[in-house]
Amino acid sequence: MIDINSLKYDEKGLIPAIIQDYSSKEVLMLGYMNAESLRLTIETKRTWFFSRSRQRLWNKGETSGNFHVVKGIKYDCDKDTLLILVKPMGPTCHTGKNSCFYSSILEDETKNIEASKVFDLLYERILNRKEEPIEGSYTKYLFEKGIDKILKKVGEETSEVIIASKNNDKEEIVYEVSDLIYHLLVLLADRNVSIEEIREELYERYKK
Repeated sequence: MIDINSLKYDEKGLIPAIIQDYSSKEVLMLGYMNAESLRLTIETKRTWFFSRSRQRLWNKGETSGNFHVVKGIKYDCDKDTLLILVKPMGPTCHTGKNSCFYSSILEDETKNIEASKVFDLLYERILNRKEEPIEGSYTKYLFEKGIDKILKKVGEETSEVIIASKNNDKEEIVYEVSDLIYHLLVLLADRNVSIEEIREELYERYKK
């Protein structure tokens, strides 16, 4: 491990720290650390910063309860910027947003939703249909029929994926895999399993 005193702090003894969700890779915020707050971050596995306005150390979540559980710390090639990988225990921004970077100057207008968030958005929609059913909704129908119907559909869609793959039909594979993922998300919602729990399990496998 690098000696934290060998990092390149600015003339005020500070180094910028980019905070990133270790699972989704979303950038959550930018803060500043000095050697002491970095040491506390390492020791407590919670993010600590130095407030330039209040001129004191502060622990993210000390008032809101929205702590960052630190999963990893990296530094760049010049040793003058930190990248802190965290598991956020609630919204990071004081506005209630997940990230402080929710406003855009320029973005791809051809995409209404970020591809990286589509599973989370679809899962949220499914949960909404479960809690607030809409007449005529297929998702509502699945929840009303119960777990046996949901499992049957998961089995059917799995078979469809196998057939499409054997036929080497790319368009059909994309369609059937999407069907399978949708029904798997319905299954997770029915069994009260969150996307975050799946994400964490996959991350553990990634590390092996």
